[in-house]
Amino acid sequence: MKIGEKNYIQQLQLHNEKALMYVIDEYGGLLMAIIRKHLFSQPGKQEECFDDVLLKIWQNISEFDEKKNSFKNWAAAIARYRAIDYLRQYQRELVTVDIEDTAIAQEDSMLVKMIEKEISEEMEQLLGCLKPLDRELFEKLYVEEKTMEQVSEETGMKKEVIYNRLSRGKDRIRRQYRAERGISYGK
Repeated sequence: MKIGEKNYIQQLQLHNEKALMYVIDEYGGLLMAIIRKHLFSQPGKQEECFDDVLLKIWQNISEFDEKKNSFKNWAAAIARYRAIDYLRQYQRELVTVDIEDTAIAQEDSMLVKMIEKEISEEMEQLLGCLKPLDRELFEKLYVEEKTMEQVSEETGMKKEVIYNRLSRGKDRIRRQYRAERGISYGK
C-alpha cells in the first residue's frame, strides 16, 4: 500500500511503519528545527530527542483528533514539549553535579542560567494569559510538581474546582497559542 497525504494518519493509527517513514520525510525537518531551537546548547541530545518525539507520535497517535488540530501542529507541539523536557532534565543534571569537581564550573553555571532564563521566558509567555490564581495553580502542579492533594490543601480548594480551573486555563493557553501563530481551530 502506498502511503500518502490522504492515508498516513490512518496508517499510523494501524502502526504501519511506512506511515512513520512518511512522517519523517514530510515533517522531520520541522520537528528537528523545533528541537534544535530549544536544544541549541546540546547538539548531542537533539537526535535522541527527535527519536523520542517519533516514539511519542507512534505511541499517542490514537490521541490525535484532526477536528481539533492539524497533524503538523500536533506533532510540532509534541516536539516542543519533549525538547523542553530534555532541557529540564539537562538542567537538573547540571545542578546535581558537584561544582568543585568540574574544571568548567563557570561555563556550566552560565549555561544553567541561560537554560533557566529560556524556560522562565517560555513559562511567562505560556502562562501570561491566565488569571493570577490559575497561574499559581499551574505553577504549583507543573513547575513545582506538587500533587493535586498538596495543592488542594495549600489553597483550600476542592480537587474538582482545581481540575475545572486547569481545564479552562489550558483552553485559554491553547487559544493564545493559536492566535499568536495565526492557526485557526479547524485547520
